[in-house]
Amino acid sequence: MPTIRELYEHEFHLGYPAMLELRPHLESVETFVRSVTQDQIPEGYRLIASFDDDTDVPAAVAGFRTGHSLGWGYFLYVDDMVTRTAFRGSGHAARLMKWIYEEAARLGCDQVHLDSGVQRYDAHRLYLSQHMKIVGHHFFSGSNEKALTG
Repeated sequence: MPTIRELYEHEFHLGYPAMLELRPHLESVETFVRSVTQDQIPEGYRLIASFDDDTDVPAAVAGFRTGHSLGWGYFLYVDDMVTRTAFRGSGHAARLMKWIYEEAARLGCDQVHLDSGVQRYDAHRLYLSQHMKIVGHHFFSGSNEKALTG
């Protein structure tokens, strides 16, 4: 049975192989760790991972944060969720979603939200099977378009 657990600063590098599949613009493990540590953790970002019993490298990872908004109340937002190609279809993402829902409930969140690239059909099937709904469009303006693959 896979293990789901939070990764801490000294372990962030473990999430890089999975995250690279979702965020190919991340040039190196050092870039990934620096971004998470310096930019995202101060804003409340947390990273969880799903491990198979026989490996130290996560099969899947998810990064999330909580926040408040007038429209959503107190929410948990999933910034990143990805399963490494070799492990897709083996339940890792569904287990991560279950953990996220439980953490959102534990924290007293009103809602769980995420965005997903329009081309990620398998991910959409997963999210719909996890009782999520498609409720809008995400609009973008900026210079870092290559980061929008997820």
